[in-house]
Amino acid sequence: MENDYGVPTAPIVTSRFADYVQRDGRSHGMHLRWSFPPYPVGFVSKETLHGYVQGNDPISSAPLMEEVLFALTQPLTDAEKNPKIVKRPNRPRLLEPATEENLHRLFLENGWTDGLPIILPTEERVAEMLTGTDHDPQEVIGMMSVTTHEERLQYTVERVAVNAVMAGARPEHFPVILALGASGRPSLPSSTTSFASMMVVNGPIRNEIGMNSGLGALSPVNYANSVIGRAWTLMSINLGDMRPGATFTASTGTTINYNNMCFAENEENSAWEPFHVRKGFKRDESTVSLFRGWNVLTMGLGPATRMLEVMKSIGGPFGGAFTFICDPLVAKSLKNEGYADPMKLSEWLVNELNPRFKRPEMVNFIVAGGEMNPMWVTTDFSYFQSVSIDPWIPKAGIKKDAKPLRMPEPVLCKDGSCGISH
Repeated sequence: MENDYGVPTAPIVTSRFADYVQRDGRSHGMHLRWSFPPYPVGFVSKETLHGYVQGNDPISSAPLMEEVLFALTQPLTDAEKNPKIVKRPNRPRLLEPATEENLHRLFLENGWTDGLPIILPTEERVAEMLTGTDHDPQEVIGMMSVTTHEERLQYTVERVAVNAVMAGARPEHFPVILALGASGRPSLPSSTTSFASMMVVNGPIRNEIGMNSGLGALSPVNYANSVIGRAWTLMSINLGDMRPGATFTASTGTTINYNNMCFAENEENSAWEPFHVRKGFKRDESTVSLFRGWNVLTMGLGPATRMLEVMKSIGGPFGGAFTFICDPLVAKSLKNEGYADPMKLSEWLVNELNPRFKRPEMVNFIVAGGEMNPMWVTTDFSYFQSVSIDPWIPKAGIKKDAKPLRMPEPVLCKDGSCGISH
């Protein structure tokens, strides 16, 4: 503002975020004269706030209002007008050799993991993971940052492979993980409100790599669902530079961040068109769809009018989005109610809730579950992107192990089909 328009500015942010905004300024070449009142400012008395204004900046120890007046009245120095941009150094491609125990400790103590045990990404293991795609290992496929302000870091196919290995994935899972990487979307976006993420896989690849869309689709009972979801978190940590308190500011956090609600849609038993088809993709195209929100809000049972009651009672957190994860029995029941197209159901719900909700696209429906009960799960997740997986699949097809790793099938489908035709 000052350089471009000649308007003096005095930026103020609470002292809790001093390091965050100062580092952000250095990375963008913006030397601002910040003032930092004490923290917190929400839900405190007027007297406390008045004391903040009349008191000292806890970072500089100078009187707060004097800092503000100085920023507004004194011309910028040459150094302030032409600040240097601070670039973060690139991490080395390889680490020094060490014992397995010491390497595990190194990864953990440097914050390169999610706190759970990892598979060490040796050159041999990463090379094996790279057989899961035809793309050049050094091809840059994306840029990511868990914040919206700091430098977005470039990464290659090989760096994505490193995180896939760490997550315990196999080459057959790699195309899905690469599609996530190509999206440039972190699963851990920095916010004090503790965002969570969800990813839904559609298309032929679901069954080819053994993803779960049926019984327990959201439970830790499936290998592919588990490692793919975890890989997105590890990429966000290592490629998106997630550092708690520095670039990641979730006040309470959420355990959803471990796996990001990763599952496949039960297309075979759904009464509706697959989700990715509703978003403009071909039925035989494999995609991953990304969602962002905060939480699973409630379980539900009943017709469309019951969904409306739940939405009214919850009120719609912040942006007012809802995504319903429906057992196939729910989709069939809703279709019998006259909602053969779930968008028509979205439109009806929005119209009934108007003016609170104005966009039917903010209410989405995914079909998953084992037809044990006509239950639906209400979430506050917003849909924001679908990415094609097909460009990352090798021309020769999915690279599978001679005997692909699979967890036991649920007891109710020992035949391996669960009523789904492959």
